[in-house]
Amino acid sequence: MEPTMNDQLVELAERGKALAPEDRSRLGDLLLESLHEAPLGQVEAAWDAKAERRLAAYERGEIQAVDGEEVLARARAPISGAPVSSHVKPFVA
Repeated sequence: MEPTMNDQLVELAERGKALAPEDRSRLGDLLLESLHEAPLGQVEAAWDAKAERRLAAYERGEIQAVDGEEVLARARAPISGAPVSSHVKPFVA
């Protein structure tokens, strides 16, 4: 009789328990990371596409660049209660 997936998982778990504690920890980290690989790749692809669209819009003159210090100030304003410059438009996605 062929071993089932459940049998293989139990065997892998037992073999994992035989590892040194630091190796078990690293194995656990690797397994957890593998659960997030596909979604993170999709998120990164979405951010890449958005960045490319924004760059193209900037190059066409449809949007203007915003100084990094101003971006940080606007990001911090809701947290600190500080006013935001009135000459800068709100962020547009």
